[in-house]
Amino acid sequence: MPQELYFEDFYVGQKFHSIGGAKVTAEEIKEFGQKYDPQPFHLDEAAGEGSFFKGLAASGWLTAAIVMRLRVQNITVAGGMIGAGVEEMRWTLPVRPGDTIHTEIEVVGVRQSTSRKNYGVVRTRTLAFNQNNEVVLRSTVNFLAPLREE
Repeated sequence: MPQELYFEDFYVGQKFHSIGGAKVTAEEIKEFGQKYDPQPFHLDEAAGEGSFFKGLAASGWLTAAIVMRLRVQNITVAGGMIGAGVEEMRWTLPVRPGDTIHTEIEVVGVRQSTSRKNYGVVRTRTLAFNQNNEVVLRSTVNFLAPLREE
């Protein structure tokens, strides 16, 4: 298990690269689409072909969920990664069946929380890539990390 990180362990410019990746299947795209984003281009190949996407495409929210899984698998925050807001999220290319997603997360800001004295806020910029190193999602996300106890 990776070492648990506290607020003091994070610094601007620090980068985390996902180990391995997450392969996306047609079944996963359709199942997620059926349950959470039931639009034709997330549910059926033929409907996808006739859409803006020109093929079956994963919901952006499925892509975001995969990125979240990669985030917590590769950054082990003591006590868990507590979300403190998403400043930006952009889906730049559709994720297709067979794509393998990997991430690069860079710390772009660290500051003491003003409302929670025993936590700091870590601001990160995430790029998610497919197997061709094309960016499929970019986001700026903040999370809380506890300070070490004295």
